[in-house]
Amino acid sequence: MSIRINTNIPAMTALRHLGQTDDMFGGVVTRLSTGLRINTAADDPAGLINSEGLRSYINGIDAAVQNSQDAANMSKTAEAALSEVSQLLLEVKSIAVQSANTAVVDANQLQANQTSIRSILASIDRIANQTSWGSKLLLNGASGAVSNVTRTDLVNSLNIGSSFNGEIVKTGNITIQRTTAATQTTTGAMATTFATSATSVNTGTFAINGTTFTVPSGATVSSVLAMINQASDQTGVTASYAAGSGITLTSVKYGANFPIRYTETSTILNGGAVSVPAVGANAVFTVTAPTVTSGTQTETFTGGQGPGVDGLTLTSPTGNRMVISAAGNATSASTLIGALSVGSLQFQIGATADQTASFSLPNMASSNLGTTSVPGSTLATIDVTSSTGANNAMKIVDEAVQQVATFRGQLGSFTKDFLQSNIRSLGIAKENLTASESSIRDADVAYEMTQMTKLQILKQSGMAVLAQANQSPQSVLNLLRGG
Repeated sequence: MSIRINTNIPAMTALRHLGQTDDMFGGVVTRLSTGLRINTAADDPAGLINSEGLRSYINGIDAAVQNSQDAANMSKTAEAALSEVSQLLLEVKSIAVQSANTAVVDANQLQANQTSIRSILASIDRIANQTSWGSKLLLNGASGAVSNVTRTDLVNSLNIGSSFNGEIVKTGNITIQRTTAATQTTTGAMATTFATSATSVNTGTFAINGTTFTVPSGATVSSVLAMINQASDQTGVTASYAAGSGITLTSVKYGANFPIRYTETSTILNGGAVSVPAVGANAVFTVTAPTVTSGTQTETFTGGQGPGVDGLTLTSPTGNRMVISAAGNATSASTLIGALSVGSLQFQIGATADQTASFSLPNMASSNLGTTSVPGSTLATIDVTSSTGANNAMKIVDEAVQQVATFRGQLGSFTKDFLQSNIRSLGIAKENLTASESSIRDADVAYEMTQMTKLQILKQSGMAVLAQANQSPQSVLNLLRGG
């Protein structure tokens, strides 16, 4: 057995194990203090990946439950309005039955009855045209209007609401025609000309839209172009060059909201002159869409409406919006670009893409009720001032009552058997997914407390052993004294 003073191997071994125990003890403390088994990706990389995926899906379920609840509340709003329409129709039926009793009712009473019916029909039309969920009208036939763009090469997006040039929209084709093309702001070839892209550029500083550029000694046209184009995200401007000419600055975006302001300290790119801010033009298009009253209506869409809005982003006076592409901006002919689909509400009722449900809300105006029982007549045209008219009115009202009742039943079935059922199933899915995520991510407190107790004992014993190991070299003193 050898005895050394300078190197105490047992003490080093005890210290190493004590450090490992201390690290494990720190991990246990972290897990107990946070309640999480996985606090960093290093704790369990695979578990973290699975946990994050589950968390994303659980958050999607939360949003889907809220969407379903909103959809149920929307349908209840529509159903409450339809319930009032049903009550009004029952009043019309009573008046029509009374008016058919011509042996008792005189002409003045019939006229009074007709006036009452007109008032009731006006109330029905008001309900149809004003019942809404937020800003979305529900019972006028325009709820859920969807613009389906087929020429995606020309139009990036198109949003048309329930109103188009003051009229209610309907299903049909949409066409556009350019009135004014949008342009990008350009300075044109600037005053200082260069023979080639390798020609040297004078030193100095210049600024484009508030961003300053410094031209060092030996810079060429190519290096200045690269300098400007690399900063295009800041300036909104790109540079180009043609041999024997000057550098041209062009705005990245279209329209009048993106001017180019250029200044320089000496003769660099523009002969020492300051360029007057140039501006581009905003696009102007006419859009034709289908409407209920006129068949079609046309609105003018103008680009750049608002600070910082691109000249290719167009809006109409009624708030409809369209974004055209550069190819669409270059097309001047009247072009069919898509279709408008009206009357269908789409609800996102799942946590992932394509988990949707649709439901159509018809037009409940009086002119759309009772349309088949008496040829050429509707609820809006009933006239009880004659015996024939009163009998026809009863037929029309009976049909209208059945129409409204049928739709109320369909709406109630959609709410109960689809939306509320979906809410319940999503709740179960969330509960089970949360349990799975918890088993991966959360700490087992009982287990961690057991580990903590063990590590505390190991730390204490490690400290004691380290103290003993540190005392071991002192045995050399006995040898020295003995000598």
